[in-house]
Amino acid sequence: MTSVPTIRLNNGVEIPQLGFGTYQIKQDDTKEAVVAALEVGFRHIDTAEMYGNEKQVGQAVRASGLDRGEVFVTSKLNNGFHAHDDALKAFNRSLEDLEFDYLDLFLIHWPLPDVGDFVETWRAMEEIYRSGRAKAVGVSNFQPHHLRRLLEETETVPTVNQIEAHPYLTQDELRAFDAEHGIATEAWSPIAQGKVLDDPTITRIAGRHGRTPAQVTLRWHLQRGDIVFPKSVKRSRMEENFDVFGFDLGEDEIDQISRLNRDERVGPDPDRFNWIP
Repeated sequence: MTSVPTIRLNNGVEIPQLGFGTYQIKQDDTKEAVVAALEVGFRHIDTAEMYGNEKQVGQAVRASGLDRGEVFVTSKLNNGFHAHDDALKAFNRSLEDLEFDYLDLFLIHWPLPDVGDFVETWRAMEEIYRSGRAKAVGVSNFQPHHLRRLLEETETVPTVNQIEAHPYLTQDELRAFDAEHGIATEAWSPIAQGKVLDDPTITRIAGRHGRTPAQVTLRWHLQRGDIVFPKSVKRSRMEENFDVFGFDLGEDEIDQISRLNRDERVGPDPDRFNWIP
């Protein structure tokens, strides 16, 4: 089986650089999809309370026959539970739904700038981390000005910042900020929900390597240091997404893909997104 490289987070935890995402996978399909992903070789599963499929992710990990310690599992704090005590209860609920004793990584899903004080939310995350029931804690969709507040007002540097990133939204400045402060960058929507797959630059590079546009895009992410977790319910696509370690892009090819940046989002702007379910 292909060995997936790991990245050492700022607290020493090792995270597989390639994982499997479960966003928008229906509850009825999640267990089967995650079991298939684990059979293909994925050992990093990304879920969230907001996705509504934590219970099925936990079922899949147990059904896989793998030891719990062999699978890195991330979940995220839902937007309605940013108050300190609510965050603690929401974390407990995630563990109960997953039927796990611990999470490998727990994230604040969105900063919600107009809803509450995410610094207080982060203090609850610090308590969760100190309890040992989350091996690492981090954030998702945080911009530099959000991160600066955490760095200035709290004691724990987030281990990761999970952000929308793809060739049409390269996020170079935010990724540089993360790197400067020892925060690993995770990329969600790594192929822009398929929008980049017909791009002439990417298809040309894919043809040169005898690879698919999705494989080339994922390889671009990996070579620039992103942690990435593509999603599919089709096993053939999972196998394609996992088969990204048998080739390398040249520096000129990485630059060509990076120059496709349009600052174009497929998801919400974190500075404006305040949705609570």
